Amino acid sequence: MIRIPFSATVLRILSAAIAFASCVGFATGQQPNAPPSSPRQTLEDAWWTGPLLANSANTLARGHFLVEPYLYDVISPHTHAFGSRAYVEYGLANKFTVGIIPIIGYNKVADRTSSGIQLGDISLLGQYRLTQFHENSWVPTTAIQIQQAFPIGKYDHLGTRALDALGAGAYTTTVALNSQTYFWLPNGRILRTRLDVSGSVSSDVDVSDLSVYGTTSGFNGHAEPGKSLFIDAAWEYSMTRNWVFALDAIYQHNGNTPVLGTQFGNKVVFNSGSSWTYGFAPAIEYNMSPSLGIILGARVLAPGHNTSFSVAPVIAVNFFH
Repeated sequence: MIRIPFSATVLRILSAAIAFASCVGFATGQQPNAPPSSPRQTLEDAWWTGPLLANSANTLARGHFLVEPYLYDVISPHTHAFGSRAYVEYGLANKFTVGIIPIIGYNKVADRTSSGIQLGDISLLGQYRLTQFHENSWVPTTAIQIQQAFPIGKYDHLGTRALDALGAGAYTTTVALNSQTYFWLPNGRILRTRLDVSGSVSSDVDVSDLSVYGTTSGFNGHAEPGKSLFIDAAWEYSMTRNWVFALDAIYQHNGNTPVLGTQFGNKVVFNSGSSWTYGFAPAIEYNMSPSLGIILGARVLAPGHNTSFSVAPVIAVNFFH
């Protein structure tokens, strides 16, 4: 399923990681092997909200909860896709977290808009922690996460309101391996890193009339969504206890989606074709306390194969209790 673009993208991600760490080192004015000129930052002194895109590998302590609503606007030529995605998670056990991810959105293309705020597909998640990072140990925090999306949002029978679509119509299962660790830079400050790899598979979807699968009025058939792969490498540099610079580097590959059916008595068969893209998401975090923070940044997707350029300003609030 993975072709040459994947290898090129991995090299870009590794290059970005090296460049970022180097820039931080140069900014401190120290050589890599020079002793730190300031005290080593403690883990307790570093407050985090988390980068824009990479999920945490940690789990909530039993009985604790986390709420993190995101607001964003995905901007592409003549198009705005306003949305909100919220993570609501609860520590069911010390190594096991459960949660729900509701999505709402509103689309605008040129002078046309959605008929109103629409509900998107909703997901349930469960995350089990496998290992836990400890200072002076090479073992990172790792976890297995499973998300199950349920087709709540509109995706077909759209009539004349194509912009009301905010769903896929499929039951989608995503399995992810999340990891997180910490590095102390020459200036004593902490660099927190994450690497998440996930894959998704979806059920077949019954499709009628105008839909997100490229069908139009009179169509009746089904679509077979392709598998997808998502890789996210992220870094967070603790500039001060309150201020953090974050950066995600991402790669996504989507498999071909065949669509088969009939339209006005004629057989219809077409394919979406596979697609891939890569992008970055720089952001600034301000943490008011260990349990409350805000992050502001943007996700930028470069034109890839069967994908176009887009930029999405994002703001989110992270509250833990």
